[in-house]
Amino acid sequence: MLNLYHPLWLDRFFMLVTNFGDGLFSLMVIIVLLLWRKRKKAVILLVAFLSSGLIAQIMKRTFQMPRPSAFFEQTGFDYPYFVNDINLHGSNSFPSGHTTSAFALATVMVLVFKKKRISLYCLCFAVLTGYSRIYLAQHFLQDVIVGALIGTCCALLSYQWIYKSKVFKENRLPSYRYRAASAFQHLSSQD
Repeated sequence: MLNLYHPLWLDRFFMLVTNFGDGLFSLMVIIVLLLWRKRKKAVILLVAFLSSGLIAQIMKRTFQMPRPSAFFEQTGFDYPYFVNDINLHGSNSFPSGHTTSAFALATVMVLVFKKKRISLYCLCFAVLTGYSRIYLAQHFLQDVIVGALIGTCCALLSYQWIYKSKVFKENRLPSYRYRAASAFQHLSSQD
């Protein structure tokens, strides 16, 4: 029911959008954050990405649920909406790893940048990535929902853990002028 409308332009659109849930996209964002000297933000995203990915992979291997193509083949259901040029996988459907990564990335971006106007874009990006997995017949709805929950929870936990971590507390030395003024006061008080 979620997949009845399949024009060619939408096929191409979701073939592009699904790549935002690929782990390489999250790693590229981490590298960009590091280049912008946003080390703490990059570490939060890295921890969220790695932890959510690990949980998703453990669950995939534990449950070993068939993907839509294998499920429809086993049940004899004639599914007419497979998209050409998509490599269909047969197993490890639950949960969706792409959705997990997309929601981890989107949640971290909302938390670390704290700008309301980007929050809606991040949510749309994550939801579209999750839906792309259903549209392209790579996952079922429950795979996407659980992937979204895992990504969001891991991002929230990573943010809380790293944000409160003492490793990233401001330990900067006072500025040169402040140190010079302090030294001068110290010398004057000794006279």
